[in-house]
Amino acid sequence: MPKLLIILASTRPGRIGLPVATWFTEHATADGRFEVELVDLAELALPLLDEPKHPRLREYTQEHTFAWSATVESADAVVLVTAEYNYGYPAALKNALDYLNHEWRNKPLGFVSYGGVAAGTRAVQQLKQVVGALQLVPTATAVNIPFVSGKVDDGVLDANDVMQQAASTMLSELETLNGALAPLRSGA
Repeated sequence: MPKLLIILASTRPGRIGLPVATWFTEHATADGRFEVELVDLAELALPLLDEPKHPRLREYTQEHTFAWSATVESADAVVLVTAEYNYGYPAALKNALDYLNHEWRNKPLGFVSYGGVAAGTRAVQQLKQVVGALQLVPTATAVNIPFVSGKVDDGVLDANDVMQQAASTMLSELETLNGALAPLRSGA
């Protein structure tokens, strides 16, 4: 079974991203197309990029980089769960992406974004430039959650039908893209 790596980008104390990531992780697990792993960047706690050489060389010196590399390398597909901060995405996510290079290549990518009226879509637009440079391949469908704070009660996200359907469609697209991209990752 292919592995889906879900990355929770927000590290802010009191963040609403944890209920969002928990909901999506549960949805993806119940869907059954992927083995699912959630990585919380707050727990991962990568320091600001501290490798002396460019990631494309894969000449890592830090244990946290070796561990992060192995985690990303083991994934067949990735989903970024991200907030929108000041029309952009969290710095911790940029840092986590920039730590690596080859490990991201030719993997399908989905977005679960959340925020106010814009639902995190401006963060996703910025991220598309970055992930394109890393050769990740975004799905056509994303999960965008507007006015997210009104959908969380007692730490649990109450996902509506539109969110559920978008999540299922995105997982289907991730599965299809993974089938197409897997030979590129294996060198076949």
